[in-house]
Amino acid sequence: MSKTALLFAGQGAQTVGMGKDLAAVLPSARGWFERANAVLGYDLASICFNGPDAELTKTENAQPGIFLVSWVALEMLKERVAITFEAAAGLSLGEFTALTAAGVMSFEDGLRTVRQRGRFMQEACEVTQGGMAAIIGLDEAATRAVCAEAGVVLANLNCPGQLVISGESERILQAVDLAKARGARRAIPLPVAGAYHSPLMASAQPKLAAELGKLTLKATQVPVISNVYALPYGRPSQIGVGLVEQVTSSVRWEESMRCLLNQGFTRFIELGPGTALTGFMKRINKDVQMLNVADLPSLEATVTALV
Repeated sequence: MSKTALLFAGQGAQTVGMGKDLAAVLPSARGWFERANAVLGYDLASICFNGPDAELTKTENAQPGIFLVSWVALEMLKERVAITFEAAAGLSLGEFTALTAAGVMSFEDGLRTVRQRGRFMQEACEVTQGGMAAIIGLDEAATRAVCAEAGVVLANLNCPGQLVISGESERILQAVDLAKARGARRAIPLPVAGAYHSPLMASAQPKLAAELGKLTLKATQVPVISNVYALPYGRPSQIGVGLVEQVTSSVRWEESMRCLLNQGFTRFIELGPGTALTGFMKRINKDVQMLNVADLPSLEATVTALV
């Protein structure tokens, strides 16, 4: 019997038009978008469907937008096929979607908290001069050495050969040059608003802790792998701590996926815009089954594969 894990997209996956075809064709999908607008008190659906890109890319819109489209993708899949899953994980912001899918918080609480998280991180970006860069084709040890020398941090350990660094903008440019000199195949500054998963985001942490403190977090119904620990969460109290710590900590994605692979998971379903997580998994283990739901065609293809 194959074990299935759900994977949820993170920030950067947003694209204008996401969720639009699902809402246009499926009344229940449209219902979730309307519900989200009512919860937040503004038209997030329109920003997802129509942009403009500059508006959708704002952290305070991108985060709830990706959460919402990922949630709708899961709900539409559940409507079409009796799906059981034995674990979940999400990349950074996607961890909130994974925890919501695992029953830790309600859809409304998850959406509101992610919107606030986006705002707090946007505020942190505005008072710091931060950036990020992707380092391709340099191993972890060499990248850590570059980070130490340039005074930046390792933000994402996505898959073999693909790491992301984060820190002050000028230091990131220095690190990019160092990485190239040390043999990186590519080192590219990323079009982001700030230095996510670095100490420059610290001002967002107490605000997020206060938001999470308003919620009653429940135990996970299935294991959810933490970005910070690369292990399943334990007690509900650990979840709140992990989500706050995650704002400035490295996302240990490759280790998180290896944790699931070591437990015998052979099927992974990526939910939400884009296929970045599918791409990472192909570099981690190309022998597992990868499915995704981002729009109507991928929903139909995944339903066909699961029936």
